[in-house]
Amino acid sequence: MLRNDADSWGAPAKLFHWVMAVLIGAQIALGLMAAAWRLSPAKIELFFWHKSTGMLILLLAALRIVWRLTNPTPALPSGMPAWERAAARSSHLLLYLLMAALPISGWIVNSASNIPFRIFWLVPLPAIVAPDKAVADLAARVHGGLFVLLALVLAAHVAAALRHHIVKRNNVLARMLPRRAP
Repeated sequence: MLRNDADSWGAPAKLFHWVMAVLIGAQIALGLMAAAWRLSPAKIELFFWHKSTGMLILLLAALRIVWRLTNPTPALPSGMPAWERAAARSSHLLLYLLMAALPISGWIVNSASNIPFRIFWLVPLPAIVAPDKAVADLAARVHGGLFVLLALVLAAHVAAALRHHIVKRNNVLARMLPRRAP
């Protein structure tokens, strides 16, 4: 099934979800390792992969948002309280915003630091702000804060999915799995 319907997510939505989950997991690991690594060629390489992956996430997030806006969203379980529906909608919106805001804040750090960069050695990343150490430092702090927020929202997202699956025993998680049992 390609398109979403009232009961399940279509294959493209599932693919976007799981590819983004893997990329964000890798991105978190790369960012934490790069920040903790001593100054060396390995640190520079870790940041190269972190920045390239961030730009890939930004592109995929844009495509994912277009797909989401052009497809129906499967219905939430009928017995869900209004606060839980609002929390689900809000957390998904926040995840989409963070998938864009984190790469953009990293891009600002890179631009303000005046560091030339080519995404995956191929595509030059244009500067979006002028070189400025104060801007780079502020953007780096914002980037770190957004990361903490992302970690909290992801933890809540995973916990909610597991709650729906294990405690509530509904299909909220199952309908996003790559192969849904009939």
